Amino acid sequence: MESAIHAVLGNGSLAARIDIVPQIHEGGPNGEVINDLIERAGEEAERLQALLDEDDALKPFLSGVFANAPYLRDLAMAEPSRLARILESDPADFVLALLECVRTLRPDSQAALEHDLRCAKAEAALAVALADLSGAWPLEPVTASLSALADAALDATIRFLLTELSERGKFKPVDPEDPAKDSGWIVLAMGKHGAEELNYSSDIDLIVLYDPHVAPLAEGVEAPVEFVRLTKRLVKIMQERTANGYVFRTDLRLRPDPGATPLAMSVPAALIYYESMGQNWERAALIKARPCAGDKEAGRIFLHDIAPFIWRKHLDFAAIADVHSIKRQINAHKGHAAIAVSGHNVKLGRGGIREIEFFVQTQQLIAGGRNPRLRNRRTLEMLKRLCAEGWVDDEARAELDDAYRFLRAVEHRIQMVNDEQTQTLPEIDEGLMRIAALMGFSSPEPFGDALRIRLHVVQKHYADLFEAESELASELGNLVFTGDDDDPDTLETLSRIGFKRPLDAIRIVKSWHFGRYPATRSAKARERLTELHPALIDAFGCTTGADAALSSFDRFLSKLPAGVPLFSLLYANPHLLSLLATIMGEAPRMSEIVSRRASVLDAILDPSFYEDMPREADFAARLETTLALVRSYEDALDRARIFGQEQMFLIGVRLLSDTLNPGQAGRAYTRLARVLVRALLVRAADHLAEASGRVPGGEVAVLAMGKLGGFEMTPTSDLDMILLYDYPDDAASSDGQRPLSPSQYYMRLTQRLVAAISAPTAEGTLYEVDFRLRPSGNAGPLATRLSAFSVYQSESAWTWEHMALTRADVIAGDEALRDKVKEVIREVLCRPRDLENLRLDVADMRARIEAEKGSSDIWSLKTVAGGIIDIEFIAQYLQLANAAEHPEILTQMTEQALGRAAEFGLLSAGDADILAPAIRLYHTLTQILRLSVGEGFDPEAAPAGVRDLLARSVHLTDFARLEDQVRETQGAVRATFERIIGPIILRETIEK
Repeated sequence: MESAIHAVLGNGSLAARIDIVPQIHEGGPNGEVINDLIERAGEEAERLQALLDEDDALKPFLSGVFANAPYLRDLAMAEPSRLARILESDPADFVLALLECVRTLRPDSQAALEHDLRCAKAEAALAVALADLSGAWPLEPVTASLSALADAALDATIRFLLTELSERGKFKPVDPEDPAKDSGWIVLAMGKHGAEELNYSSDIDLIVLYDPHVAPLAEGVEAPVEFVRLTKRLVKIMQERTANGYVFRTDLRLRPDPGATPLAMSVPAALIYYESMGQNWERAALIKARPCAGDKEAGRIFLHDIAPFIWRKHLDFAAIADVHSIKRQINAHKGHAAIAVSGHNVKLGRGGIREIEFFVQTQQLIAGGRNPRLRNRRTLEMLKRLCAEGWVDDEARAELDDAYRFLRAVEHRIQMVNDEQTQTLPEIDEGLMRIAALMGFSSPEPFGDALRIRLHVVQKHYADLFEAESELASELGNLVFTGDDDDPDTLETLSRIGFKRPLDAIRIVKSWHFGRYPATRSAKARERLTELHPALIDAFGCTTGADAALSSFDRFLSKLPAGVPLFSLLYANPHLLSLLATIMGEAPRMSEIVSRRASVLDAILDPSFYEDMPREADFAARLETTLALVRSYEDALDRARIFGQEQMFLIGVRLLSDTLNPGQAGRAYTRLARVLVRALLVRAADHLAEASGRVPGGEVAVLAMGKLGGFEMTPTSDLDMILLYDYPDDAASSDGQRPLSPSQYYMRLTQRLVAAISAPTAEGTLYEVDFRLRPSGNAGPLATRLSAFSVYQSESAWTWEHMALTRADVIAGDEALRDKVKEVIREVLCRPRDLENLRLDVADMRARIEAEKGSSDIWSLKTVAGGIIDIEFIAQYLQLANAAEHPEILTQMTEQALGRAAEFGLLSAGDADILAPAIRLYHTLTQILRLSVGEGFDPEAAPAGVRDLLARSVHLTDFARLEDQVRETQGAVRATFERIIGPIILRETIEK
């Protein structure tokens, strides 16, 4: 490292070697800053004045520097004697003496150490800056001096900390004069520090390790606890700001999986990480790794041990693809599109320093395993070697060398202005003038021209690095998720395509590659995932809730047992990726289902999936195939749950993808539920028969009510049912080993059926079951004999129970009993009625529901005034009022009942035109809401994707218009209800 400093040693004092004099822009400070400096110099005033008098260029040089770089002016003003010593010395000699002083520090306290290090940093900062700005030094001694100072400061701090630890009896140094030797405490310099290429205001990137088998700790001292504590103190000493400033900002984020590991990591743990989960960008980063302080020999051994991870002799095709995909994610524009100078990031922006570094490191990764000559840390030296080995032609080497030197000089000058760790050029003219002046240009225009030339040159060579484009490469823009820096162009890309929180998006994607999830633990999975990045981000960006979609996908990944099968599936089927993104962005409830059961995605690839609407016979055949191989009753319940959950998900996917409309989806959900009830009734009866046999001549039927009866189920609907049975009068009991009376038997069967459907197993539940619509409700027996049901409905049932009966449908059981049940229901519904009493009963029932469950929230679509219940009650009233003369009006489906009423002239055309579109609107919105968010909907809290999906489902352009339409519809429906049924008033109030 110091060879670069020695190369410029012995060329005379700085004052005598000024080749560049920065211009002072109009209105800026002039020679007065020098006068102020001399006034503050005190005893050093004569010394400074003599130096200024000796060389005519010195005063304008210092005036230009201090006028354009306030940080350097402040360093000089703080201690004028410091400036005098620098000016009269050979810069290299000054820096080397300073380094030796730091290396030999033996402070008696931490405060003294911090003071001495900060003073040394200030002296080095001023000396190096002046040597750089004057043109006395090229790039190499500038970066070498800063890197050597960082090493010396770290060494001095580690020596102090270990000595102190020894004095406390916790550490037994092998050599008390050099306690870091054989200490097992390893500090690796990374990035520019590791390459000995530190920039002027650079952070130092470190990886801190410890070897618990080497460290000479006292008995009972825990290595993890002590080395983490030491590392925290090391960082604090280096970067905490005091009255004397700071030494170096210190960054430990390049260590393995920084979000989940301690600041200091054990060597065995680090080896395991790199061998099992190390990423290709970490291989690139480790090219620059160098033991810079602490136990350097242990550091060299560690780097030797992980060399096979960094340098692969036979790089596999997947790893090459990963390297290529990292490159492709950076949107390397070919040609010469305009690059703005103001606000451009010369490190991370297009044509910047990072592209030159990546140009070099990528080729090192590919070829360095086979060619040890390509394993060097320094960028410019590696450009020469790549050229010598035939990987880069001489023209490219020369152009990139020139561009790298120019861009690094710009970077340094940006940082010299205010000592800020930034690489972004100012956006205002005054700021650009400062940088141009410090670069030796007379104005910003020629500086901008010179900068653009270099940026375009770098961009061209970078774009040519990999000519072939993958089919997954996109034109979105930069999508870089490697390294520890957040690429500014990636932030811009993510913001532009729809991400409101681009920093969070970058954090999520980066976290996948640390192998924290089982799905991303293998190298193959991570490489395949890297290939998918552009397509994934594009798909999520196309949703109306990109951030929510990405977060949902992250939760999905976290629960997957393995990733390669899924990533391969998505890679081969881009349409599936788009559909998955839609689910993640617009249907949070469904994304949870995918997270629990990723196998549902396989079914979407079946060509028949998007064909005809699912038929009941198809569901039944598939379910029977699923249940054919079960080994036990419990296994049957689990398999039924798997089947039901998958099929409900697939219906939802078809609804989201517009291959089913909401009405078709409601019928599909209902058909699925009916098939499952039918199959589980058979299994429950067989299971009961194993112990209690069967009732001789007994029959059973399941009566579906509510949405199950009316073909209007949603993915979250309960099953409203009644179980009816009958048996010969002479059947006293069942015929099994543990006989039961018929009433007990069918009550047990009902309990078994309810448990088969709703009891949680290892595979979850199917549906909640509601038997409250049975005769006498919760006060009555769970199962009802047909004769009792007939008598109850004819003699004791309330009007509201007959209203509910309009939606009843027999869905399972013995055929003969099913026909009898249908006949009983038909007789009850077709009896003549007192219309006035019927109207009062309907109004009374609606008033009671409104009093108990009413809501002013328009999104309580069922219970709100003018909502679903209003329409259902109108349809039920019309059927009960007119079935005696028009039995054809009877149907379980609300919309169909309204249509038949209008057809027979029982509902006016005007009212039908209000009610039919209203029930379609409500059912559509209900299906979408239950599918996407489940029960309950708060528009303010809901993802934007859900709101947009609701509006799109009814062909409106935005959610605000939808809310207006819902309000208008509810008002019209309530007015229609009051016109047909009457006011919403309790009957007892009317009778009083």
